[in-house]
Formats: sequence, structure tokens, C-alpha cells
Amino acid sequence: MLIDLFQKTRATSMRMKQGNDAAEEKPQIVCKACGAQLHARSYGKNLYVCPACGHYARLLARTRIRMTADKDTFTELFSEIRPCNPLDFEGYSEKLETLQKKTGMNDAVLTGVCQIGGTETCLGVMDSHFLMASMGSVVGEKLTRLFEYATEHRLPVVLFTASGGARMQEGMFSLLQMAKVSGAARRHSDAGLLYITVMTDPTTGGVTASFASLGDIILAEPRATIGFAGRRVIEGTIGEELPDDFQSSEFQLAHGFVDQIVPRNQMKHTLATLLKLHAPRIDRKGR
Repeated sequence: MLIDLFQKTRATSMRMKQGNDAAEEKPQIVCKACGAQLHARSYGKNLYVCPACGHYARLLARTRIRMTADKDTFTELFSEIRPCNPLDFEGYSEKLETLQKKTGMNDAVLTGVCQIGGTETCLGVMDSHFLMASMGSVVGEKLTRLFEYATEHRLPVVLFTASGGARMQEGMFSLLQMAKVSGAARRHSDAGLLYITVMTDPTTGGVTASFASLGDIILAEPRATIGFAGRRVIEGTIGEELPDDFQSSEFQLAHGFVDQIVPRNQMKHTLATLLKLHAPRIDRKGR
């Protein structure tokens, strides 16, 4: 009698477990590229790359940091800098407030210091979920300060770029950031320090035309859109049809604008190796 009760209890427990597993494995995400039904857990374990077609999803900045920095080593810098509305652009302040609540970020970039493969590094990550990571005054100021911090402390810089270009709501204030960040990157370079750019989808506009293209080593994720002006604008200007793969990271690699295309599951190892090979070895006193 006790054996029968045990077997019934065990059978019920197994059915409940199978039911829970089935619920957890129910497809919850649809690939935007091929329409494949994806399981959230396995999709995350695959670093948000579609196993059916290889499409790379755009990552939140904090997700990218978790994938890149050594565990529990990232310390955010310059989080106190917040955007304003210098041109009194209608609806801009409200849009910023909505995005800040939605993303948990003050603006479109996170900056900080961390370790990557044991090498202390300044890390910046642009987030396309915040106004398509458009470059405004806060993005420029945070990146400028990051380079200045790295120069002062003699640290390499790794910057993940993703942007739709300059932020129109801030007009000339956004365009000025191209020169400001590029100048800080130059001073960092003059100090003999390493700067690695990782271009992700999409890296376009004024970001591509300035600091994203200034890295000592320029990496890119597969099939990322990288360019300046839009495809239709260029075709209309030159009066010619462009190749299908125009402005892809593969096209940029073939034409010498990118040094290497690195799959997402190899990115941290690649960065760690490059940092160990090229970043200067200094003691605590900075000698």
C-alpha cells in the first residue's frame, strides 16, 4: 500500500515537472530576421544570436557589459551626467524621461572601468535602445571623460559603438561631440595607449565619421550595418545601384575599414588577447 502511494506521488511529481519544463521551453521570442520561434532561455544562452539564421540581436548596454567584463569588476563612471534640452525642442524632455525609465540609463552610453581577461580597461558601451544610441551632448561628454580618465590612469579603452548618428534634437551641440571625443581620443593615442573599437549594428552617421573609426584596432560583429549616409541618399547622389552587401561589416572588412569580424561568442576572448598583447604594462605608480 505504501509502495502504491509512493509510485502515485512520484508519477504526479514527474508530470508537474514535465509541465513546468514545457512551459519554460515554450517559444517566447520571434527572430526579427527569419521569423523562427525561439526559446527565451536557450536564446539567451546563445548570446541572443538566432540559431536558425545567425541574426544578431541588438543588446542592452548592461547585457553587453556582462558578456565582456570579468565578473563583478565593472564600476560605472560619470553616471551623474544627465541630458538637457538646450534648444527647447518640443517633446524632447518628455521623450528622454520616458526612455530613462524604460532603459534605466540617463542617456545612450554607459561608461566605466573594469577588467577584461584580467587587464584593467576603460569600457564604453552605446545602447541602440535609447534613441538609437544617437550622439548628443551627454554621449560626447561621457566618452570624452572616459578617454581623459584612461589617459590619466594609463589604461586602454574598449568602445562598443552603435548609433544612428548625431541627435537632431540638440542641433549643433550634438555635432560638436564629433570633434570633442576625437580630440580626447587623439590625446589618449599620443600618450601611447591602446584604443579598440567594436562596431555593432548599426554604427552610422557622425559616430562612424569620427571616434568609431579612430580605433588602433577596429573590430565588428557579423552582418552589422556600418556606414555614414543612408543607402538611398548615396544611390541618389551617385546615380548608381549599390551592392547588396554595401555598408555591411563584411563589405567594410573587404575594403579595409575593419580589421576583423569577430563572432559574439569569441568577442571577450579576442579582446582579452588583444589587451594582453598591446596594452602597456605599468606598475602601481604609473611608471
